Amino acid sequence: MAKKLLDILSERFGSSIVLSTHDQCGDETAVLDAAHWREVATFLRDDPRCKMNMLVDLCGVDHIWDSQRLEVVAHLNSLELGHRLRIKARVGDEDCEGAVIDSLVPVWVGANWFERETFDMFGIRFEGHPDLRRILLYEEFEGHPLRKDYPAAKTQPLVPYREGPDVLGKLPPFGPDEGMVFGRKHLDYMKEED
Repeated sequence: MAKKLLDILSERFGSSIVLSTHDQCGDETAVLDAAHWREVATFLRDDPRCKMNMLVDLCGVDHIWDSQRLEVVAHLNSLELGHRLRIKARVGDEDCEGAVIDSLVPVWVGANWFERETFDMFGIRFEGHPDLRRILLYEEFEGHPLRKDYPAAKTQPLVPYREGPDVLGKLPPFGPDEGMVFGRKHLDYMKEED
């Protein structure tokens, strides 16, 4: 059925938007013009022949030696019709300038944290995202660690290392209410017995 989806997309959008399709290892994939990313996603969700009602995953890929270096990949699923599809689009030049693509949050709300992670790790900006900020790293972190040119030995000097007897305690930038989850702050299991 997913091969039929590729035909539907090619027929509906043409070769200027659906740049290529393939089914490598049984995974049907459509490579899209990034300017039509959200338009194609909305079509895949709404068209009764597609009904792609679930965004399974969204991530980035760094093709460091290519002229359009960064790629956004989304894996879609139709829970009702039982088929799946991968869509891809390239953004940014060889220096990652212009790495911007429309957000899929208006199409699938579940794209929110996936796009934040992709922004955090690769620096791809999602136009129209409701809250595009880092999700895994702190705001002062320099760079995007999943880019292939990120120096593996780079030290992030902006947040001081924790030292001294209170290593497990809270140091700035953490507030007094951050770090311990689900109300376990009252437990003294970390203290030594007298």
